[in-house]
Amino acid sequence: MFTGIIEELGEIVSFEPHTTEQGGDAYRLTVRGPLAVSDASHGDSIAVNGLCLTVVEQTADAFTADVMQVSVDMSTLGDRRPGDRVNLERAAAVGDRLGGHIVQGHIDGTARVLSVVDGDGQRTVRFALDPALAHLVVRKGSIAVDGISLTVSAVSEPDEAEQWFEVSLIPETLATTTLGFRAVGDRVNIETDIVARHVERMLQLEDKR
Repeated sequence: MFTGIIEELGEIVSFEPHTTEQGGDAYRLTVRGPLAVSDASHGDSIAVNGLCLTVVEQTADAFTADVMQVSVDMSTLGDRRPGDRVNLERAAAVGDRLGGHIVQGHIDGTARVLSVVDGDGQRTVRFALDPALAHLVVRKGSIAVDGISLTVSAVSEPDEAEQWFEVSLIPETLATTTLGFRAVGDRVNIETDIVARHVERMLQLEDKR
């Protein structure tokens, strides 16, 4: 489990096709992140742009994880290249302060940046939203964008042709995460609030009674 509070901007070292011991297709991702590996061990979880990945190898300043094809298909990892920056967060420890919200590292898909507007001490970013996820996103609710815990500042009306949501970013978020250099047309990983997903499931089961 994660909190969506980014600890470090890492750098992709390599991202290459890899065949697992079971013969399945996967990729092997190596990321430089000295803080992320400072207390990491084999099998530990580290969130990379919101994806929960498992450490399989590590050095003094980098770690390697296997990424299955389904994770690549659902995320923006396929867009990333060596040298690209990524958001890193180590798994939460029991007893830590929960500075963001409960983030699982299991993304729902991607969203595209529709607009970026700079204002008084903040930047408002609007993202296109998959209609299938629109009912899980509410104004003043929580959402994880590339693993960053954010508060939704505005959402589209239910009858709008294109569904969207907005977040307002403070200078600290812009300086310490990848959202500081996202532009119109860029894709990001999205994870909706786990509470909303549980409520949705309960309502589905209730309807079948």
